[in-house]
Amino acid sequence: MMRRGLLILATLLGGCASVPLEETTTRAQISDSSLPPMKMFGVSYPTAPIQSNANIANDFVSLHFQLESGRELPVLTRFETPITVKVTGKPSSNLGADLRQLLNRLRDEAGINIRQISEGDANITIESVSRADIRRALPQAACFVVPNVSSLAEFRRERRKSKTNWSVMTDRTRLGIFIPYDAAPQEVRDCLHEELAQAIGPLNDLYHLSDSVFNDDNVHTVLTGFDMLILRATYAPELHSGMTRDQVKAQLPNLLARLNPAGVSVPARQILPTPRAWVKDVQTALGPGANATARRNAANDAVRIATDQGWQDHRRSFSHYMLGRMTQVYDPLLAQQHYETALYYLDRTPGTQLHRAYIITQTSAFAIATGDGAKALRQIAPALPVAQRAENASLLASLMLLQAEAYDLVGQTDKARAVRLDSLGWARYGFGSDWSVKAKMQEIAALNP
Repeated sequence: MMRRGLLILATLLGGCASVPLEETTTRAQISDSSLPPMKMFGVSYPTAPIQSNANIANDFVSLHFQLESGRELPVLTRFETPITVKVTGKPSSNLGADLRQLLNRLRDEAGINIRQISEGDANITIESVSRADIRRALPQAACFVVPNVSSLAEFRRERRKSKTNWSVMTDRTRLGIFIPYDAAPQEVRDCLHEELAQAIGPLNDLYHLSDSVFNDDNVHTVLTGFDMLILRATYAPELHSGMTRDQVKAQLPNLLARLNPAGVSVPARQILPTPRAWVKDVQTALGPGANATARRNAANDAVRIATDQGWQDHRRSFSHYMLGRMTQVYDPLLAQQHYETALYYLDRTPGTQLHRAYIITQTSAFAIATGDGAKALRQIAPALPVAQRAENASLLASLMLLQAEAYDLVGQTDKARAVRLDSLGWARYGFGSDWSVKAKMQEIAALNP
């Protein structure tokens, strides 16, 4: 029984909870369904930043004065007028509600003057297009934002001109965001959060940020309390487009003391830099295009770099998490060792409960595959409210489906049936079409020996 469970674990669990950063499978548009109605998150519960203002100031400068490629930006840019947003194309059914909720949060939490319009020219145009159209424009992108365009057709015409080059901008007046309509509702919402945040705020991502969407590990998928503070600071009256790095740095201590008084007394921490080689390993291991051997080699190298760097934070954990995912297909027991190591480093890093919840999908699945339902239930219980607060429906549904299998293992079939039924509304939001929801159910059910 244990050997059968481990075989299923190795062959099926790869998609049990979406690996952060990894591109998701194409999904059909949701239509009439035999499943329960889709559930959506109505209220956000962002937590306040836990960092020192000194660290936040350094992060603010790094986020605003560098592109993801490493290229330096000469000046701060932002919108200097009230911001208008318009949706064009073929928006998916959930886009309107998720966009309204996001705009409300930007007004309430970040103090940004932003509103949606239906007619006329807008500062930001969100064009809803097919995934195929996005891939033809940028093959490795799930969604993206471009300056000084309002449509994908305009981007194709202007893409090699200076007007679409972020590094030559001095302020922001018009941008285009391109998101897929033929994707799971959660993927559409996640694109809205990340791309709209970059359209109005920082253009860089930093892997050392544990509580931010401005991080390419994609653990956080909706704007956090840290992100809202960064955006509120971006639009503070002390700053304006055209300011240099030194000019912005001079304003930040008093500005952050006003916006985040709790961060004044928090001691600053030394943040070790993230080498480009480690970033490249992560992109190879979890991005599209590489074969299994290349992914595994990249994950091994990421662990080596993290060890050599002496990291004790979530980056060290993420390296072992990746290697566990790469190892699981041929050695599930070794993969569990990597997951335990990943959890060890998360225990030493405050504010990483969501990172832990991702790993719990793997360790609890292993417990189920080896027949230990009680252990799986103990692991899953604290992860459920974390996934709920993070508004991550795919993670929440995966945990609930695993919980249902664990309840079956311990003989609590009524609880298993109730949890499984309750998970389906979240699964429809997280995974999309009926076939993908049912495939996920079958995949997790197959773990049960």
